[in-house]
Amino acid sequence: MSRAWWLLIALIGASLLPLLLGGRSMLDQLARFPLDSLLLMFGMILLCWLINAQKLRVLLAGRAGPLSQRQTVGIVMASEFAFYATPGGSGAPLTLMALLARRGMRPAQSSAIFAVDQLSDLLFFLSALLVVLGYTLSHSLSPNLESSLLLGALLLGGLLCAVILLARFQRRVIRANGRLLARLRVGPRRRLHWARKLLHFRDNIVISLKQPPRRLLLVFLLTSCHWTLRFSVLYLVLRAMGVELHWAWTFLVQLLSLAAGLATLLPGGAGGTELTSMALLGPLVGKSTAAAAILVWRVVTYYFYLVAGGPVFALMAGRPLLRRLIGLRAERS
Repeated sequence: MSRAWWLLIALIGASLLPLLLGGRSMLDQLARFPLDSLLLMFGMILLCWLINAQKLRVLLAGRAGPLSQRQTVGIVMASEFAFYATPGGSGAPLTLMALLARRGMRPAQSSAIFAVDQLSDLLFFLSALLVVLGYTLSHSLSPNLESSLLLGALLLGGLLCAVILLARFQRRVIRANGRLLARLRVGPRRRLHWARKLLHFRDNIVISLKQPPRRLLLVFLLTSCHWTLRFSVLYLVLRAMGVELHWAWTFLVQLLSLAAGLATLLPGGAGGTELTSMALLGPLVGKSTAAAAILVWRVVTYYFYLVAGGPVFALMAGRPLLRRLIGLRAERS
């Protein structure tokens, strides 16, 4: 059986998990879910695409030539579709590089833009965890919530420190990488080729980070707006179902669930995200309510990205890139 069929089976199985865990009462709650709230959440995702498109335009700073708002939104939707349709989100940077290469950008430039974007995400999550932790400490919401937020902040802080150390000792890292490739019996030309790629990547990151402070601040503000909207979906789902749960809890549930989903290396974290969010949310709101909320949340923040982004990806990137991303081989008739 081809890899595409295995991935499709995994996606279907993941979507059925909430149905299996929630039981018949979950179906009753889904039937009563207000349509206007669902449409509002889809509108929030559309706004997220517009925000990310504007952030991409700021990061590009005209290096990809004139880009209309429609073209930038298309690049964002295609890249995010590739993120959710490929194991571990590995297709997102490849799709971004392929689409920007058509506009004359070198892979080192587009990959550096993707890296700066990910660094902005990391700074947001660390800042958000610290803000939410400060709020919970001042309001004494829950000792379990405080300890979980503190642990998450320490992990993200450690990751940020690792990135800073990597930048600080970049020359030693490049040399160590060369020695490692030599031990693996990689030829001198090949080692030189990879060293040049790393240097080009480093130089382009430096160029991206040397933009005016106002531009970098705008990138961070757009990142904050995007993730605040995304991480408010589960909170609004629960509110629409009549459940009063603090936003900080829903933020932590989503953050841990998405991290666990990425660790499964399945497209969109299928399976791992559902099981983790069910384990965290079930004791707080009840099994059937948690299952219904998780299903609606995943429809809005995962399956909608696939359904809406798929045609855009097909139009902008095409089937050959999709085959390359998911590791398919063209079958000969």
